[in-house]
Amino acid sequence: MARIQLTETVLRDAHQSLLATRMRTEDMVPILPVLDRVGYWSVEMWGGATFDSCLRFLNEDPWERLRTIRRLMPNTRLQMLLRGQNIVGYRHYADDLVKRFVDRTAANGLDVFRIFDAMNDIRNMTRAIECVKAAGKVAEGTLSYTVSPVHSVETFVTLARELCALGCDTICIKDMAGLLTPYAASELVAALVKAVPAPIHVHSHCTSGQAEMVYLKAAEAGASILDVAVSPMGGGTSQPPTESIIAALDGTPHATGLKLDLIEEAAAYFKEVRRKYAKFESAYTGVDSRVLQNQIPGGMISNLANQLREQDALHKMDEVLAEVPRVRAEMGYPPLVTPTSQIVGTQATLNVLSGERYKVINKETRAYFMGSYGRAPGPIDPAISQKALDGETPSPGRPADRIAPEYEKAAAEAGDLARGEEDIISYALFPQVAKKFFEARRGGTLEVPIELVAAAAAAIHFAGTAKNGGRSDDAKSARPRASAWRMAGRSGVMGSRLAGRA
Repeated sequence: MARIQLTETVLRDAHQSLLATRMRTEDMVPILPVLDRVGYWSVEMWGGATFDSCLRFLNEDPWERLRTIRRLMPNTRLQMLLRGQNIVGYRHYADDLVKRFVDRTAANGLDVFRIFDAMNDIRNMTRAIECVKAAGKVAEGTLSYTVSPVHSVETFVTLARELCALGCDTICIKDMAGLLTPYAASELVAALVKAVPAPIHVHSHCTSGQAEMVYLKAAEAGASILDVAVSPMGGGTSQPPTESIIAALDGTPHATGLKLDLIEEAAAYFKEVRRKYAKFESAYTGVDSRVLQNQIPGGMISNLANQLREQDALHKMDEVLAEVPRVRAEMGYPPLVTPTSQIVGTQATLNVLSGERYKVINKETRAYFMGSYGRAPGPIDPAISQKALDGETPSPGRPADRIAPEYEKAAAEAGDLARGEEDIISYALFPQVAKKFFEARRGGTLEVPIELVAAAAAAIHFAGTAKNGGRSDDAKSARPRASAWRMAGRSGVMGSRLAGRA
């Protein structure tokens, strides 16, 4: 039995799951040298919703975030979540854009590409895997785990074999909603270890309250790597706490060999940082066993609650959560992960808010039934499909085969707003959002969003006045409090400077 290795998610999935993906690069920078010395197998810090969030909400250049973290963490593998043919967006993109994205990401310092498809349609992962292998980087083939009448251990073993045949270096069980139970994890991991030569990497969330037990059984069954999040950003809809997993495995054949002192320093830091983002916390990021029915992933819950709040409809959250599994079944049981989680979640929301199921059908739902996202895992409801398609016929084959090359068109449209290839890729992925960012950058008007400035001030005040018996609340937090003050004081300048170095 080999020791277990850990992937730290605090810089990506943890804040996507708990804080609506709002953590800024400048709130990561001070602790990066500490994380770099821990000895993680990798640190997940890019991809998923972070790319979009940087441009859309934070006035940051996501490419600069990658370069900054690479510079400050020279000794650690950096990892991203890549949505296969969806890249980091919400639709399929052309093959030329997938190659450009992977090539530039690798050149900017990314080491491990966790590649998945929301439908587990391997046709939608093939191009990305080929590009990652050609770039000489680690391709982690991913099984989007779900529970349904059309999914089984054999389903996932078959997919894992296909991914290994394409050259994947590792296989990840991506349990994005925390659906794995301990014994289901043991059975699946054991079957994968027997079936494929690649190390098995397990990713789960604590949403159902089982992830720590899942990790123990996975380790015993032969898993090699586990995803964790430093404790102030762990638990709930995030990953199991890093410190807890290290302690639980210490003294066993699965011991990580990692020391807790550096991680405790990081924990003290993120304890203070999280306060800054309290505005983006929701009541739906703790343990909730209903996830075993609605299967909504952690990253989706915090964003869904935020969206309902903006519509003054947060009181409808329970109805939406109940509607999600009904819509999912009618769509053929797709795993709920971006973009299918957004498609199913949005349609469920429309069904609830409109007062009549499928009275309003959005374009993404229509595209799903058209086959634009790939092959549904199971049979779809013919009546709903007919209503959504309105007489059109679904398109067969790999969706990306119907997409013309996109890079050169994006380059022409972006024009001199784009400072290089990375900017053109950003524009191709998110044209309107990227254009707005580029124009603000050119005009020198990039600023930290006012809501984050106000939140930082409140967090600093709270940290500065917290007392315990006449002393500060925690001696270890003195340095993070000072860092928080410096970060807030420089936020406008640093934010503009980071975003300006495209």
